[in-house]
Amino acid sequence: MMNERAGDRIVVIGGGVVGASAAWHLAKAGHPVTLVDRHDPGHATAAGAGIIAPGTSQRPLPAFYPFAAEAVRYYPEMIAALAGDGAPDTGYEVVGELFLAFGDDELARLDGVQRTMEERRAQGMPNLGDVTRISSEEARKRFPALGDVSGAIDVPGAARVDGGHLRDALVSAAKARGADVRTGEATPIVVNGRVEAVSDGDERIACAGVVLAGGAWSDALTERLGTSIAVAPQRGQIAHLTMRDTDTSRWPILGGFGDQYILTFAPDRVVAGATRETGSGYDVRMTAGGLASVFNEALRVAPGLATATVHEVRIGLRPLSADGLPFIGPLPGYDNVVVATGHGPSGLQLGPFSGLLAAKLITGQEVATDLTPFAVDRTIA
Repeated sequence: MMNERAGDRIVVIGGGVVGASAAWHLAKAGHPVTLVDRHDPGHATAAGAGIIAPGTSQRPLPAFYPFAAEAVRYYPEMIAALAGDGAPDTGYEVVGELFLAFGDDELARLDGVQRTMEERRAQGMPNLGDVTRISSEEARKRFPALGDVSGAIDVPGAARVDGGHLRDALVSAAKARGADVRTGEATPIVVNGRVEAVSDGDERIACAGVVLAGGAWSDALTERLGTSIAVAPQRGQIAHLTMRDTDTSRWPILGGFGDQYILTFAPDRVVAGATRETGSGYDVRMTAGGLASVFNEALRVAPGLATATVHEVRIGLRPLSADGLPFIGPLPGYDNVVVATGHGPSGLQLGPFSGLLAAKLITGQEVATDLTPFAVDRTIA
């Protein structure tokens, strides 16, 4: 992407999981890098808790799965490298998932879901393991707050991660490698058709390349460069509960045919959500309808959570692309700008790997991953 010279600085705009990953990978490779973020309310990464098991997903997007397999396969390597850089606290752990069915209609579909998972595993999809059917009683032993279910698939290889902890670990590791991290309004400065610098509101930062990883705010950044990408915010409301005198650290993830999920963290935290409010704009309010959706579904699935304490509700604005796939690649019209955004509800699954790819692209390294489905200039029907 750029004619690299010794000492050339790369500016990463956006401090969510994608931008933080890009900054860390660039710093780790020895490149001078500055990470600039506005810290807007509604950071999707800070609000999110992610299920790192794309093989359990029911999304009807064929291009998603091979890319997600690569992204999730990279996770253990990344977690180990972060620990080596003094940032071990990511909230990533393999705890397993129970894919649940309620009622006869969902139960009738469960065999097909299990076959799909087994096929995906045979094709190399990580974070599944030996998927098996278990009884309602066994499911409740593993997740004591769970209610009666019609059927369940045990997915022992599924993992989860805390978005805020992962982002903080990436930023900390980037700083340890020499990255300059700033808070400010990042504005690309174009000279003769090329981004020559970025202003952070106080200083002009000369640069040889830019990674645009602005999450839900990415379209505003590209508009400043005379183009537009089809990314818009999708609000997610997610509830964090605490279970008094209960160790939830090894409870499995609860998933199923719907969009919402439940997962847990040590020592006693339960996370339930999240809403998918397309068309929300940049509205980060906590709403009665959103909370009703989260709590009604959580208590339908796990009525034992009724006595849990509501610790907090987090609001995140996911960067949702018009076709559900991320944008990763060069920004048309510029030879030193790479875009990495639009991951929607899969940001914590795909984001760290996308940041790695963005770091490679901006420094002219070869990328083996087929990024054609994620081209910034692709046609979206």
